Amino acid sequence: MAANGSMDVPEISAEWYRDVVDAAASSPEPVQWFVGHATEGVILLLGALLVMAALTRRSGGPHDRALALIAPVPALLAYAGSEWIKTVVDEDRPCRTVGRAIIAGTCPPPGDWSFPSNHSTLAGALAVTTLLLSRRLGLVALPLAALGAFSRVFVGVHYPHDVIAGVLFGALVAVVATPLLARPAAEALRRRADRADRPVPKLAGRTRH
Repeated sequence: MAANGSMDVPEISAEWYRDVVDAAASSPEPVQWFVGHATEGVILLLGALLVMAALTRRSGGPHDRALALIAPVPALLAYAGSEWIKTVVDEDRPCRTVGRAIIAGTCPPPGDWSFPSNHSTLAGALAVTTLLLSRRLGLVALPLAALGAFSRVFVGVHYPHDVIAGVLFGALVAVVATPLLARPAAEALRRRADRADRPVPKLAGRTRH
């Protein structure tokens, strides 16, 4: 890492970026259109899958209901963490430094740093949280997350190492945070259920004189 806090870009990542973006520029227009829209749409699809996975847990015991309750939190924590890392690393976007044509149309403005990719971080966190809640839906979410991460390189706004780091960071936050958050939430739900199940004490009738 350079002394000014900005990140030295691995040469292999820069080479992969050039190869992917050059291939994207020469790809058919329908492919460019699809990936250009998928880069945003995948996050919405992953969010919908997470909601579906959470709904499958709502009718279970306290632990299942706790998982449903805290399901969005790991992704929010991962996003916040990736935003903080960006301010520490200060890596310029490849579309500003490499100079290739990009499918995105416009490059994010200066100060909108590249490492790690927020989209990829969210994709990794949403997909892994979905997998922890529902294996069936998680197996759909994982390839979608991979597509979303790749699309950020394809449209030209991230290096490959940005998206790899983002997916891994989001996945790590989801793996660690989901059980840590679910445990106290489940205990709170159990205590609430215990209080609701306790019989209400009857008031003693007045003694007549």
